[in-house]
Amino acid sequence: MKKSSVPNRSYRVADQIQRDLTELIARELKDPRVGMVTVNSVEVTPDYAHAKVFFSLLIGDPDQTELALNQAAGFLRNGLFKRLHIHTVPSLHFHFDRTTERAADMNALIAKAVSSRAKEE
Repeated sequence: MKKSSVPNRSYRVADQIQRDLTELIARELKDPRVGMVTVNSVEVTPDYAHAKVFFSLLIGDPDQTELALNQAAGFLRNGLFKRLHIHTVPSLHFHFDRTTERAADMNALIAKAVSSRAKEE
């Protein structure tokens, strides 16, 4: 097996996990603490033992949602077993992705700097 095919397979597996988790969370997870979740990315370890799942939220409490998703990780992993055709389905670890919050903060800082610069001129 070529070495270059291994990283590509890892990305493909992570991508498939992301798509399947999005569907499982939306259709099969009935926890009221989990609102409108978007799975942003999945990082899989080289041995496929663990997967970090980064998600964002439109409405709801990020901490409660993260707790609920981590508690439902076994259920979701079982759903992945039925969908994925790989030897090892990774344990899932959910993390709230604060990228959108940081981007909004950066945009606000940029807008503030631009407006203060416009006032100076």
